[in-house]
Amino acid sequence: MMIKDLSYYMGLNYRIEIIEDKDEGGYVLKHPELIGCITCADTIEEGLDMLKDAKKVWVEGCLEDGFPIPEPTAQESYSGQFKIRMPKSLHKKLSYRSKQEGVSMNHLCVSLLSENISVR
Repeated sequence: MMIKDLSYYMGLNYRIEIIEDKDEGGYVLKHPELIGCITCADTIEEGLDMLKDAKKVWVEGCLEDGFPIPEPTAQESYSGQFKIRMPKSLHKKLSYRSKQEGVSMNHLCVSLLSENISVR
């Protein structure tokens, strides 16, 4: 059985999110799967080093206090599908718009979701 100690968790490849801070300057870096594991830096390179330290402290704290530590979610664990319920009026609007654009409603919805996520 594998021992899940500090070196085990430090060796796991967690997703890194980098957000430019346009108001203050610099960057905010975090591991979204490790809630609260976050740092700020002037450059991305500096931020990556600091995030490694933040991850170490975060994991150490969880191990010391006996809190569960999530493991990274693999891309393969997502099927790319989900079902959604919506009001009939929205379904009607999406159906009309997809016909106007000559695409499937599925394609239209994926495009709209992608556009909205990239704006954030």
